[in-house]
Amino acid sequence: MRTIDLRGTDLSPSELRARLPRAEVDIEVATERVLPILAAVRAEGGEAVRRFTDELDRLAPQSLRVPREVLAAAPHHLDPEVRAALLEAIRRARLGHEAQLPVDRTTEMAAGALVHQRWVPVRRVGLYVPGGLAVLPSSVVMNVVAAQVAGVASLAVASPPQKDNEGWPDSTILAACELLGVEEVYAVGGAQAIGMFAYGVTGDADNACEPVDVVTGPGNIYVAAAKRAVLGVVGIDAEAGTTEIAVLADATADPAFVAADLISQAEHDPAAGSVLVTDSTELAAAVGSEIERQVGEAKHVERIRMALGGPQSAVVLVDDIDQGLTVVDAYAAEHLEIQTADAAAVAARVRNAGAVFVGPYSPVPLGDYIAGSNHVLPTGGTARFASGLNVHAYLRSVQVIEYTAAALEQVTDPLVALAEAEDLPAHGAAATIRRR
Repeated sequence: MRTIDLRGTDLSPSELRARLPRAEVDIEVATERVLPILAAVRAEGGEAVRRFTDELDRLAPQSLRVPREVLAAAPHHLDPEVRAALLEAIRRARLGHEAQLPVDRTTEMAAGALVHQRWVPVRRVGLYVPGGLAVLPSSVVMNVVAAQVAGVASLAVASPPQKDNEGWPDSTILAACELLGVEEVYAVGGAQAIGMFAYGVTGDADNACEPVDVVTGPGNIYVAAAKRAVLGVVGIDAEAGTTEIAVLADATADPAFVAADLISQAEHDPAAGSVLVTDSTELAAAVGSEIERQVGEAKHVERIRMALGGPQSAVVLVDDIDQGLTVVDAYAAEHLEIQTADAAAVAARVRNAGAVFVGPYSPVPLGDYIAGSNHVLPTGGTARFASGLNVHAYLRSVQVIEYTAAALEQVTDPLVALAEAEDLPAHGAAATIRRR
């Protein structure tokens, strides 16, 4: 990992973002590639989805929709420990997401003047689950549980077909869907899956998909570009791209823990970002030694070395933890670990992060699988303005206004004054006509 020395500097957030490591991702190039796919799916429907699946995944799908019997059989092939782990992850995710549910409220502005705040789930959602270098049944849990807790009635999952599963999505992904009660699953990946969800496709029962209202889920840059392109046709969550981790650590941190956590996210993808921010050169050196030792024992050595050696990864040296907080806020990591003295107090000062992991015993993989939080998080610095996936992605805020005649009369004069100030007299007339 290269070193970026920010000691002795006083940089603005924008200057810091220019200095900090990040993958060189050109969303515009990806958008140019996905727009023709989306246009074809919109115009040709299922025929285009099948054509691009054949071309891009090198698989000719038997049908777009996974047959009921294939889904039903999937859990029977699970290792018992994996099944138990999925069920526990589901249980904890339900608890975590139930805590996010907002409460309907009624505010009485004056006698007879009521504004009700309602939260209404969208009718139908499309949930994307990636299946590239790593297949992620945990993403099924994260997407589906959040939507189910929000009260969504109609859920569809799409995941790329796999050669080693007869052209259906990964068997563990299918098993997770079945354990969660999801019956509508499609063997479709990439931009064509996003287009299928956004525009819908017609055909027989095995090859039709009704359009959805919201599309969520992580994916590669092409999935992210496709989601951006269909925004407005449907709602989307954050553009969740290639994973990244930042660790803010001081001399009290265990270098073996820090190294293991940086490696854990580098394992995802050669483009994954791993960043250590520290005020301790001794810790930085010790983490470097631990990385060399641990990477040599890892399964995906080449992938990890490419990620750690890429422009998106670095050790960032700072003067102190205060400067470190400024740096991590500018970086706005998808995952941010705080491994410092008084970690909880330091974490409470963080403004920008997709999720914050506090102390030496809260590694990012805990959130990836079983913490009860959601692992679909904003990447690429978008945590400055975006949130991780939660029940709100599937809920709409609806205000219901209910005034009596007396309550309307009480505010008619100021209403008319504002309407006249905006040169919209008919607005005022809509109130005065009700005077008797």
